[in-house]
Order: sequence, then C-alpha cells, then structure tokens
Amino acid sequence: MKKRVALLLGLSLVLAFSISLMADHHKHTGWITDAKCGANGAKAEHKQCALKCAEGGQKLVLYTPDDKKTYALDNQTLAKEHVGHEVVVEGEADAQGNIKVAKIEMSTK
Repeated sequence: MKKRVALLLGLSLVLAFSISLMADHHKHTGWITDAKCGANGAKAEHKQCALKCAEGGQKLVLYTPDDKKTYALDNQTLAKEHVGHEVVVEGEADAQGNIKVAKIEMSTK
C-alpha cells in the first residue's frame, strides 16, 4: 500500500512539473519600443521618440529581432523604465502575442 501511495505521489509530481513546462513562461530577449514603430524603433537612439509616442497613447512593446515578433506587455510602468534598452523579459506569453511580465532586466549581450 505504501509503495502505491509513493508511486502515485511521484507520478503526480511528474505530471505537475510537465504541465508547468508547457506554459510559455520563459525569457524573451529584445528591445522595448512603441507599438507604432515596432521593429524600426528597436534601437537605443529611438528612446525619446518611443517615450513621446507612449505619452501620446501608444503601448510599449517588446520587439524580438531573433524571431521578428512584437509582443504586447501588460506592465507598461516597468516597460517604460526600459524604453530604448535591449532587455530580457521574463513572463508568460500567450498565443495572441501578449506577455504577462514577471520581470524585465537589461540584456547582457
């Protein structure tokens, strides 16, 4: 009986770990810019323009040059701190291209 309970507990832990791996909760490397300029704003020189666009109502986004995707970021306050920076955004991405931001750090590239 104890072996069965231990086996079921072990299988439950493996299942829980597998499910957590299926969520797209990982790191995305790219540039914080505004949604209007997207890829064209993925550089440090674009910072002031991106801030002006953000103040005018544009959302701040993450543009990832490796896969050429633009992701909407749910934490605009944290994104604003990193406008014009190459960063690593840690968070869960959904199929629509939105990232639920857990953390944003400067890239060490």
